Amino acid sequence: MPLKLTLRVLRKHPAGLLLAGQLLTVLLYPFMEGAEATRAAAVVFGNMLLALALWVVFSSPLVNWIGWVLAVPAVVVSLVAYLGGYPDLLVVAHILEAALYFYAATGLVVYMLADTEVTIDELLAAGATFTLLAWGFAFTYSVCQTFVPGSFGNPGVPRTWLELLFLSFSTLSGVGLSDITPVSSMARSLIMIQMLSGVMYLAVVVSRLIAMAGDRRRQNRGKVPPDPDQQP
Repeated sequence: MPLKLTLRVLRKHPAGLLLAGQLLTVLLYPFMEGAEATRAAAVVFGNMLLALALWVVFSSPLVNWIGWVLAVPAVVVSLVAYLGGYPDLLVVAHILEAALYFYAATGLVVYMLADTEVTIDELLAAGATFTLLAWGFAFTYSVCQTFVPGSFGNPGVPRTWLELLFLSFSTLSGVGLSDITPVSSMARSLIMIQMLSGVMYLAVVVSRLIAMAGDRRRQNRGKVPPDPDQQP
């Protein structure tokens, strides 16, 4: 029964379940720092939830195949790095993780804009896409500071994962509340790309969802006749 209920909820609101899982992980991260086993468990949980959500949202075998090809190696390498005592492998895992999260974010954007109907799950997908972009850039920052030590004003002491995720959320949202400063040229280039991504996400994706929802509401009230081009 719990499995059937979970599958029913997943099929109805896959993006909502993904968003809830991402936010839950954010709340649990402060308790995971320094604990290799719990951090490895978070990687497994996050990647499996992400791949499962993509499987439900998209019926294309190619889309799902690419997602799993990125997710499975990322999980395996992360487990080896955390539990096997090979921290140098984390950079490989984070490259795979960044690719997976950017790929998933792109997939959710396509999912949201695939039709002119705005469902509750598509609105939840807007939040999930934001978190996916934040995770993707945070992994990118982790790779950056591995290859260019001191990229974020921390010579000799790499920034923690939570610090990089906080920087990513602050940059993507445009609030500018982070106390972490990009120092290297590579870090500043990545920050500028994320700034542009945040602006374009709001200008293109979120604004279009709001416009479609408003048009639908006006049509239901009879104020605006349905667009004949949108009729089947």
